[in-house]
Amino acid sequence: MTVVPLSPVRRWISRTQSSHRERGATLNSLYIGALTIAIIGGMLHRQVAAIFWPSAPDASALTAGSLVAVCYGLLYLALRRFGPLALSRAAASWLLTAPVSRRRLLLPSLRLTGIAAALLGGLAALAIAGHAAPRSEAGDEVALLVTGGALVGLVLLLVATAAQAGGRWGDALDRLAGLVFAAGLAGLVTAATLDRPAVITQWPPISALLPVVGAVALVVIVALALVIRGLAATPSDRVLDASRTAGTLFDTAFGMEPSFLTDMIERRFWARRRLRSTPLFPRLPVLVAQDLLLTLRRRTRLLWLLLTAALPVLLGGAPGWVLGAAVLAGCLIAGLTASGNVKTDAGNPVLLRLLGLSSRQAVLQRLWVPGVLAGLWAAIALTTLDLLGDLAAGPWWALGLTLGPVGAAAAVHRARVGFVRNELLPLDTPMGTLSTGPLVNAVMGPDMLLLGIPAWIAIGSGELTPTLLLLQAIIGVGGARIYLSGTTGDDRTELSN
Repeated sequence: MTVVPLSPVRRWISRTQSSHRERGATLNSLYIGALTIAIIGGMLHRQVAAIFWPSAPDASALTAGSLVAVCYGLLYLALRRFGPLALSRAAASWLLTAPVSRRRLLLPSLRLTGIAAALLGGLAALAIAGHAAPRSEAGDEVALLVTGGALVGLVLLLVATAAQAGGRWGDALDRLAGLVFAAGLAGLVTAATLDRPAVITQWPPISALLPVVGAVALVVIVALALVIRGLAATPSDRVLDASRTAGTLFDTAFGMEPSFLTDMIERRFWARRRLRSTPLFPRLPVLVAQDLLLTLRRRTRLLWLLLTAALPVLLGGAPGWVLGAAVLAGCLIAGLTASGNVKTDAGNPVLLRLLGLSSRQAVLQRLWVPGVLAGLWAAIALTTLDLLGDLAAGPWWALGLTLGPVGAAAAVHRARVGFVRNELLPLDTPMGTLSTGPLVNAVMGPDMLLLGIPAWIAIGSGELTPTLLLLQAIIGVGGARIYLSGTTGDDRTELSN
């Protein structure tokens, strides 16, 4: 087979794709993007500076180490989920199977992803150094730390690229990265519970940092040469998988339709599993048993959900209303763990028709498992805050259980949302035209968290009274009942809102 040059083919595809554009359209888009970044940067530059370089260091050694594990563990997991090698739709359709150099075809993707990984790694190192490094450190030492962070980002990229072309060891490394990320979160929670954490007083001098950074740079150069040499061995199916992910992300952002991304995640998860026939629980209603079976088959997600119950501890020093909002948002996330079947039935209610169930019966059964998960999550989170002294003494576990109906109603309401309604009239604002379709879609689900206002008041004030506890129980159950009666009926099976 004769290998044809790749550059003329790329230029032809680019001209074909851009033939419909007016002259100067690309420059106009670049101008608008640069102007938007400049305006937002001028408005939020102080807040951004406080994130990366506060006036005084406020992180301990444990916090700094945990942030390293969280930032770089999350970076590696993101690289693995997004590819890292991906192609555009045109290149994936026409060039991946064409007689062109596979190495030259994938090099632009590796270059762009490398720039992004180095930038994110450097920014993470700058933020960690800004919060933990003593202000007596010289600029050269901080520059070396940022350079080292960028090199670590490149190392993670090269490892992820090799894992994309490798075998099962990549999956094992993904689990290890997940454990590192979880250990970092546990370290942050532990540091937040300490009264007087050990503060870093001195960082390694430049004489010790320079050889380490130089050695890492040498390793990156050698590994980069090896990865480029074996770039053509990356299987086509994995490149196509990453290309679909990139295309779905672009469609989600461009069309402001989050359901594209969630559907892709769900389909990919179940496509990679080998399921065995498991009998449902005979003493439970059929849809409750189905939700329970779905939840038990996602044990990893349940484990992560249990670990996130300790994350509100990180907001112990924040204002009370922020802590209360975080707990309510956690109830929504916990309920969404078991709402996948609701989304499926909302899109195609054929199962409900076969079972002879109305929409009211179906939604009533679908509320149980999300409600149990949301109630248990809130009870664990509030009990943890109570034991650590962030809340006054009281039956906070009971308040968490009363939030179960709130989380269930919010999760089911969110799962029943269909596509974004782009036909809604836009709003004219001083900042420009605002599309109301994505805005309405975004608030459907979180709006039901307003049923948890009594709990929000109790968490914000730090004191729980029997009146607030009883009021939350009545409003939670009553609000869920009103939602069930107002959005469903006994004469239809459709679950769409």
